[in-house]
Amino acid sequence: MLVKLEDPALLSKAVDIISELVTEVRIKIGEFGMSITAMDPANVAMVSFRLPKSAFSQFETGKEVLGINLDSLKKILKRCGSGSSLVLEKKENLLSIEIQDKIKRGFTLGLIDVESEDKEMPNLEFSSRVDMDSGDLIASIEDCAVVADACSFIIEDGKFIIEAKGINSAKSEFSGDEAKIEAENCKAKYSLEYLQKFMKGSKLSEKTTLKFANDHPLRMDIKTEHLELNFILAPRVETED
Repeated sequence: MLVKLEDPALLSKAVDIISELVTEVRIKIGEFGMSITAMDPANVAMVSFRLPKSAFSQFETGKEVLGINLDSLKKILKRCGSGSSLVLEKKENLLSIEIQDKIKRGFTLGLIDVESEDKEMPNLEFSSRVDMDSGDLIASIEDCAVVADACSFIIEDGKFIIEAKGINSAKSEFSGDEAKIEAENCKAKYSLEYLQKFMKGSKLSEKTTLKFANDHPLRMDIKTEHLELNFILAPRVETED
């Protein structure tokens, strides 16, 4: 296996985001490109990442599964500069990582056995879909985090509302002018701790897609030309005060 990326930031940013949720992953590499699917230890959130074959300038590989400690990989990827290219090569139970810029720098990372089942993103049905500006979503989530530890996603008469209530409260309201809303009236509550981690992914793209339903898991999709990130977050189902 030997693959080369001319833009290591694609992988570096994704690894940084995924490492907020899990510490060890199985990176799959095959004819489709590179992918990671993992669930956090609390079984509350799931993440899926895909880097298509077209993102690589060199791609010589059969099917490979690499058990990786993300913190170790993250530290190495942060050594890439803005003009660097990155070569990954599997050598027995090691991953050779070469950073090519003015000089060639090499690292090796020991591959590990990651005890996890091969997971796939579940095929869920949603009653509501909202396509919106990532900056607006990030700002609304940060507003809610100032006053509470969870927020509600609400569809009410064609409007999308993000609201947090505790002793204090915060609320953002979007009409069809600010977001594309295809939805039925519904309400679901989600952890802001996890949503704030997901927002690091939203920063990679101008648009973010949210799919949810009444007291139902949230799916968040982020796509760029060469990268796809998906998150699923379990709802908080609790009695209203």
